[in-house]
Amino acid sequence: MKDAKTGSGGKQTRQPGTGEITLPDIDTQSEGFRLNREARRNALIEDYVELIADLLAEGYEARQVDIATRLGVSQPTVAKMLTRLASEGYVHRRPYRGVFLTEKGQEIANQAKHRHRIVESFLRALGISEETVRVDAEGIEHYVSDETLAAFDRALAAGLTGLIDRKPRP
Repeated sequence: MKDAKTGSGGKQTRQPGTGEITLPDIDTQSEGFRLNREARRNALIEDYVELIADLLAEGYEARQVDIATRLGVSQPTVAKMLTRLASEGYVHRRPYRGVFLTEKGQEIANQAKHRHRIVESFLRALGISEETVRVDAEGIEHYVSDETLAAFDRALAAGLTGLIDRKPRP
């Protein structure tokens, strides 16, 4: 019987009789899960500060009701998150004026927007439909590594757009 902690006494588990590795080594697998949990925590922060930045850039006030409506969540959910964002130094509230980003919040919003644009451009270059690009980019931007994002950017700079059929696949 295999030791689940070490994967057959070593760092990798092999498919019985084939020699094929079926599981990554434990350190790699646990690090992947840890990074994914961290990305999930950060995704919510990024969604909020990016939306607040967009509202302010378009000349709107970033009010709790507007944030709730655009994110499709309740106002109490937004109130709780805004309290968290304020305590972590991403936003500050002004009575009767809405929510504003701190320098730290603006920096996170800019980074999220940059990641979002690269992912959208890459998906468009692959010929993905605009509706799917919009939805998928919103999720992928939070989970893609800096290394993968840089590879997307290099592929785009190298003319990926011209290499791939622009028609969406069925």
